[in-house]
Amino acid sequence: MIRIFVLGLVVFFYTPLLSQEITLDQTASLEQAYIDSVKSENLLPMNDLNIESGYVLYQSEISTESESAELELENVRDYAAVYVDGKLKGTLTDNQKKIGLETVPGKHQLQLYVENIGRITYGPEILDNSKGLFGSVTLNGEEIRNWTITPINVRNCPVKNLTFSPDTNSQVPCFYKGTFNLSSVRNTNLDISGWGMGEVWINNKYVGAYWEQEKQQSIKIQAGDLVQGNNEIVVFELKNNQKNTMKLSETPVFK
Repeated sequence: MIRIFVLGLVVFFYTPLLSQEITLDQTASLEQAYIDSVKSENLLPMNDLNIESGYVLYQSEISTESESAELELENVRDYAAVYVDGKLKGTLTDNQKKIGLETVPGKHQLQLYVENIGRITYGPEILDNSKGLFGSVTLNGEEIRNWTITPINVRNCPVKNLTFSPDTNSQVPCFYKGTFNLSSVRNTNLDISGWGMGEVWINNKYVGAYWEQEKQQSIKIQAGDLVQGNNEIVVFELKNNQKNTMKLSETPVFK
């Protein structure tokens, strides 16, 4: 009888965590994390803004005379999500600096959300550790000027102070929030498959970042960051792939 009882305890504590889908059904505007903007005729790298890491929004008005145009960035460090009039057009990196824009003729608002992934520690560019956008940005070969540059306090954002509303139709970068219920807690993994690039908080604690181009598509969640009962998740999403669900997974998720 004693052996059966002990075996029963082992089975109970090692029952696999069922894959639980989490719906993030509230959003908060990214503007709540904005820091004071700077206006400049030319681009300013993050270094000139005293920003070591994180995100910056570069905005300017553009004008097109046709339904197609080519946008080119001279320097991108490290990643830029390109939006026109609040709609995602694509992404750029230092290895992919050009993108075609399909627009109607006229004036438009160009928004470049840029993330500094990390400092360069090797190679020929170590002597120029500039981050963000610098050099020039051109549209059909003509330089774009008169920028509004806004640092965004994402990583250190006090997410508990954000104002959320029941809206999941946002097309621009924003914060998402949802809840999930656990009958018991232990280490688990958050499956972020289908999302683009962003950051995650569990119960107001920052737990990690994700990127769709990484081989691993999950974030490890420690048992100490979870509670029995209702848990809250907040996600900042840069690309906005129109996803509003994530899953808990017993094992790490890879492509």
